[in-house]
Amino acid sequence: MVILPAIDLRDGKVVRLRQGRAEDETVFGDNPAEMARRWHSFGVEWLHLVDLDGAFEGASANVAAIRSVRAAVDMKIELGGGIRTIGHAEKFLSLGIDRVIFGTVAVSDPQVVRRAVERFGANRVVVGIDARDGRVAVRGWTETSAVDATNLALQMREFGVERVVYTDISRDGTGHGVNVEATANLAKTTALKIIASGGVRELDDVVRLIEHESDGIEGVIIGRALYDGTIELDKVLEIARKDTSLNDSDKE
Repeated sequence: MVILPAIDLRDGKVVRLRQGRAEDETVFGDNPAEMARRWHSFGVEWLHLVDLDGAFEGASANVAAIRSVRAAVDMKIELGGGIRTIGHAEKFLSLGIDRVIFGTVAVSDPQVVRRAVERFGANRVVVGIDARDGRVAVRGWTETSAVDATNLALQMREFGVERVVYTDISRDGTGHGVNVEATANLAKTTALKIIASGGVRELDDVVRLIEHESDGIEGVIIGRALYDGTIELDKVLEIARKDTSLNDSDKE
């Protein structure tokens, strides 16, 4: 199970939102690079970076912060938020971001995702599906579309997408626990690699996700729980690595 600490950027600061609401913001620091170094010191392989200004406005106010994070750590970084064109994707990939996450445009102009996969490869393109009651939310979660989350995931698979970040908005930033059932069902129905996001609050949430790893849940993004201290990163990594060791032993 891949563990991805999250850094959400707004106006250059590290923040967390509750259920994606801009007015319900908590600032956790004004130095994203320092925060990235903190998570990197635990030995994590991936960092989940979100440009909230890009998500809300469609234009980034965090390019300098993104550059600083990339320069600060020798780890893989995925970036989402406001990436709605091939040009947006190319700009951030050229900065050294390892993979980009398309969200809103997967609904508004899905052919952009198809072209991105063709141009950059499936390993560098991820689709973010953020759902509220099974329907996909767009534009920084400010609008809920009529598009069914599972149907969108199946369409993206047809375009060559291999990986989806799935967020249950009702759980995000609330600490009410991850929606394991919905995440596992999406993985089983679509045969995509799913990264779970939203609502992780304690180690048991990660354990429950690991139990569905064989269904296709590849990783989990942890945000507020790390910042509030309800999850300690070293402990969750120990659980994830123990699971990997057991799986390797089974293969032998």
